[in-house]
Amino acid sequence: MKPAFFVLLLLGLATASSARDTIGVYRRWGAFRDAAPPRCFAIAQPIAAGGHSGGFASVATWPGKGLRNSLSIRLSRTRDRSAGVTLTVGERRFDLVANSRDAFAPDLASDRALVAALRSGRSMSIEGVADGGHPFADVYSLSGAATAIDAAALACRGQ
Repeated sequence: MKPAFFVLLLLGLATASSARDTIGVYRRWGAFRDAAPPRCFAIAQPIAAGGHSGGFASVATWPGKGLRNSLSIRLSRTRDRSAGVTLTVGERRFDLVANSRDAFAPDLASDRALVAALRSGRSMSIEGVADGGHPFADVYSLSGAATAIDAAALACRGQ
């Protein structure tokens, strides 16, 4: 996906809710703030998802829930619940917990390690097995991720 198209797509996402403010678009990642309930997040779509769409990766700060820089993945397809989901950044691999379409870090320490890896990596992939037994991988560029994560966290500071 071309960066200009990606920016337009993220801006379209930002205007889908009248209470959502665009903080900024940083290469492949965007940062947004929702007023009610207050939350801020950095978000990106996969650059490769095997022809499927609808997946995204988000790092959110929810002041009301006490969450800061929490990773959430929406898979590009429904996964086989008997198979695991793995996130890879460089040489680091993380096992995620997942339902049929969403994946998360299993605990707070893993969440922190995942976000730290995203901040310093070039790309990440989410691997799983789709319904029907076919393996899949959603690949993300991490270009702009650290800046978008910081911008989102700063936008919710003091909330």
